[in-house]
Amino acid sequence: APKSALSPQKYYPPDFDPAKIPKLKLPKDRQYVVRLMAPFNMRCKTCGEYIYKGKKFNARKETVQNEVYLGLPIFRFYIKCTRCLAEITFKTDPENTDYTMEHGATRNFQAEKLLEEEEKRMQKEREEEELNNPMKVLENRTKDSKLEMEVLENLQELKELNQRQANVDFEAMLKQYKELEEEQRRKEQE
Repeated sequence: APKSALSPQKYYPPDFDPAKIPKLKLPKDRQYVVRLMAPFNMRCKTCGEYIYKGKKFNARKETVQNEVYLGLPIFRFYIKCTRCLAEITFKTDPENTDYTMEHGATRNFQAEKLLEEEEKRMQKEREEEELNNPMKVLENRTKDSKLEMEVLENLQELKELNQRQANVDFEAMLKQYKELEEEQRRKEQE
């Protein structure tokens, strides 16, 4: 048979049995060294050093045991503080497409995230309320339109106020100031 260019020729002895090849036994929580960036701003609990989002680290990565989200494995990362070398760990959070701080540091600037969560919760509550009660739908609609009207009225008031203040005659003010200055100069000369 002619040699094929695609498959390399290999010799298999007659007593070869692929089932007898020993499997490579790797532990489930094996750690890998990976290069990653800090996913958020954090502050070390040991020395108070700020670690900013985007700072690069050589981290150890492992799969978290007994934790899965919809079949997705959750990973834990170990990094060291840039100043005191204290260990900081955080995990992936596929549910919120984010990361969660585990220990060694505190996460900074979370006010925006908390606000978003609160807003989502309020929206969910309102939707559940409206689902069961058709009158609540009407109430909420009237409340919304009333709020919108109030906002428009306030905006109109502010516009009118700005227009009133815009009618100040700066030329007359300057003229008056010049006259006062000249009068003072005359008094000084006298």
